[in-house]
Amino acid sequence: MKAFSYAQARDVDQAVRSVVSNPGATFIAGGTDLLNLMKDGAQSQDRLIDINALPLTEIRLRDGVLSIGALARMTDVAAHPLVRDNFAMLSEALLASASPQVRNMAAIGGNLLQRTRCGYFRDAGSSCNKRTPGSGCPALEGENRGHAVLGGSDHCIAVNPSDLAVALLALDATVVTSSRRIPFKDFYLLPGVTPHRETVLAHGELIVAVEVPLLSMKQGYLKLRDRTTFEFAVVAVGAALRMRGRVVQDVRLAFGGVATTPWRVEEAENALRGKPLTAETMAAAADTVLRGAVGRHGNAFKIELLKRAIPVILEDLR
Repeated sequence: MKAFSYAQARDVDQAVRSVVSNPGATFIAGGTDLLNLMKDGAQSQDRLIDINALPLTEIRLRDGVLSIGALARMTDVAAHPLVRDNFAMLSEALLASASPQVRNMAAIGGNLLQRTRCGYFRDAGSSCNKRTPGSGCPALEGENRGHAVLGGSDHCIAVNPSDLAVALLALDATVVTSSRRIPFKDFYLLPGVTPHRETVLAHGELIVAVEVPLLSMKQGYLKLRDRTTFEFAVVAVGAALRMRGRVVQDVRLAFGGVATTPWRVEEAENALRGKPLTAETMAAAADTVLRGAVGRHGNAFKIELLKRAIPVILEDLR
């Protein structure tokens, strides 16, 4: 690991100034992803600014909006009565993430900024446009079982790994930073020709909270993976549903494990609203989600798996 300096921040302004003034600096909280990246040589930093002392752990519900401090730990958020009782999708997504030990350490803000688990990105000896722009993407023709069928480009097909982000996208969340408010749908960037830029955050911009509006809908999170714990999604679906009799009154769907960012296609939701929840309407919604999907030799199975996952969770919420 490259040598780095370390300092603790007393408040948000000091933390931001410390990172803005040093292009090689970044924030650290739980460090469950960052430290592994630095050890592997996939990411290097000159300076780490510890933000754990900042007062950003509050979880509250006010005026129909849940506010979660960026330093709240995943375990605490998942178990909080406000979240468990009113935002089931968030709680289930968090509990499906990582391991209990990691959830006890990892902060909400850090979860949203975790890097892809693409083996080529994590291996400092491999080419990777996300790590070294212009070096190439071996996953296009190489090992790509865990890679994206949606949102990719000729420069990158790495999957976004966050379960929490899928739920937040489905629930129309907002990311609150030290300088602005960002609708969650605008937070992540498609790889395009600049896969090394993953979010709209500027250098030194600190996530301070996430806000989620309260929805009167049944919610759930379905995660399909190779083993039942400490594993990333092959296909995941976050869903919220409200029925009126046999007809869909409202629905939200977001997907993980299949795209370069958390994925939502509102046209697919519109295709279900006002219609009975049938095999035909759910299949049509899945086809809309998968419009433009590109399956490769290792990951084409995800297309069929996603088609099967949508009816499973919607029928469960009916």
